[in-house]
Amino acid sequence: MGIDKDKILLPTAAKLRRQAEERLRANRADVPAPMNKIEAQRLVHELEVHQIELEMQNEELRRVREESELSRTNYSELYDFAPIAYFIFDAQGVIEGANLTGASLLEIERGALIKRPFSDFISNANDREIFSNHLALVMHRKVMLRCEIRLTGKDGSLIYGQLQSVAMDAIEGKQGLIFTSIVDDTVHRKLGDELQKAYDTMEETVHERTEELKRANAQLKQEIDERKKAEKSLQVTYAEIKLLKDRLHEENIYLQQELAQKYNFGEIVGQSNPLVCVFSQIEQVAPMNATVLLLGETGTGKGVVARAIHGRSIRKGRPLITVNCTTLPATLIESELFGRERGAFTGSDARQIGRFELADGGTIFLDEIGDLPLELQSKLLRVIQDGEFERLGSPRTIKVDVRIIAATNRDLEEEIHNRKFREDLYYRLNVFPITMPPLRQLREDIPLLVNHFVEKFNKKIGKKINSVSKDTLHMLQDYHWPGNVRELESVIERSVITSQGTTLQVLDRFDTFRQPDEPAGQDVKALADLEQDHILQVLRKTGWRIEGKSGAAIILGLNASTLRARMRKFGIVRT
Repeated sequence: MGIDKDKILLPTAAKLRRQAEERLRANRADVPAPMNKIEAQRLVHELEVHQIELEMQNEELRRVREESELSRTNYSELYDFAPIAYFIFDAQGVIEGANLTGASLLEIERGALIKRPFSDFISNANDREIFSNHLALVMHRKVMLRCEIRLTGKDGSLIYGQLQSVAMDAIEGKQGLIFTSIVDDTVHRKLGDELQKAYDTMEETVHERTEELKRANAQLKQEIDERKKAEKSLQVTYAEIKLLKDRLHEENIYLQQELAQKYNFGEIVGQSNPLVCVFSQIEQVAPMNATVLLLGETGTGKGVVARAIHGRSIRKGRPLITVNCTTLPATLIESELFGRERGAFTGSDARQIGRFELADGGTIFLDEIGDLPLELQSKLLRVIQDGEFERLGSPRTIKVDVRIIAATNRDLEEEIHNRKFREDLYYRLNVFPITMPPLRQLREDIPLLVNHFVEKFNKKIGKKINSVSKDTLHMLQDYHWPGNVRELESVIERSVITSQGTTLQVLDRFDTFRQPDEPAGQDVKALADLEQDHILQVLRKTGWRIEGKSGAAIILGLNASTLRARMRKFGIVRT
């Protein structure tokens, strides 16, 4: 038999209705007497104000709710995308939650991690035990604890994890859960291992190098000891050598003095009376600061005499500067003698020190002074008189202390007569004249000169000529030698080169000889003509070639400039 549901509900509804009517009557009994209009308006105003307040409170609650939702969203994003892996474990190590970084660390989707034991990702049993003990301590002590374990990635790679855990009831009031952060220390560990390996390698290398240095140091110490012994021995040997050197030096000085007294004076070889007179003049004037004028034909040794005077003077420690006035171009001789400043004339790109400045405190040898241009003779006179001059292009006066030795093969008195040489300069130069005798006046010295030159060129060329026949010496003594000693030297050098064996063989043909039966006056008178004929003959033989190895100047033993001067003197021109 069924029961009508509506009949069951009616008593209940009637009961509720009665209760409602009773409450309404009670409320009406409490309602005060009707208000007047003013009180009604005031009550309406208060109700409106209260409604506005309720609306404002509702708006504020809505705004707080939105901010709370936004904060919850931001927290979720910070949690998920944090650079550190976060996990939530239960007391047994089952994963209850993880952020995206944690899932990425294990290379598994986050949803697949939930409710999985974390021990599945631990690489070995020992680390799993460490993890289990770690969770138990965290739950028991309720403090933050740390540990290190090794995890296995999806591809089997090893991951070094640094764990830091705390019980969640200590931070959020939740029971039985653990919040853990995991930092991937794999790269750092690998770098540390590599660094340790490099350090070990470096230590091994340093040890090996140290051992090598110890061995090298021991060897070096041994070498130093040996060197000290050698130096001590060398000092003893040096003392002996010095003693022998001093003895040899004294013997050398004695032998040079003996040789000089017997045959020569420095580089001047001979013992004839004319040369002895020259030696005496050199000894007289050398210690003085007087100006010396060397006269004589070309090739008589004026340059050698100049070196001998300087070498015996108090200026021998200073330079001897030689200037050949014939070889220097007329346009440059002034700058060569006195120097020039940069830009003094076209092409002078640099400053140049003159020969007089270079010779300051020493000696200057002006060879072929007769060929010095007339316009420069006044400047030279000023230097001789006052010891001062100016560089080209400079107004500054320069003072020098120079001894002057001049030489010429010209007749300066005749040059003065022809207005080619200043008379006042001649008197300044002619303080102490020395006339060099020609070789034809030194015939008794020719054997000494020949032996001297043979010995000189033996050393230079590497020959071993040790004898000269009497016929060769007579032939050389009979020749008139227009080139003087220089010509004789050239003849001997050629002869040493061409000689076979140990005897000097002179192959030069001497077409002009001294006639011993002729009177002395006729001999002197014919010398100039003989010299002119000989020069002309040699020029024709060389095809009028003056300079070079096969030129007439080499055959005659003259400088090319001297040969040209002789040609001008004798009026020799090519026909």
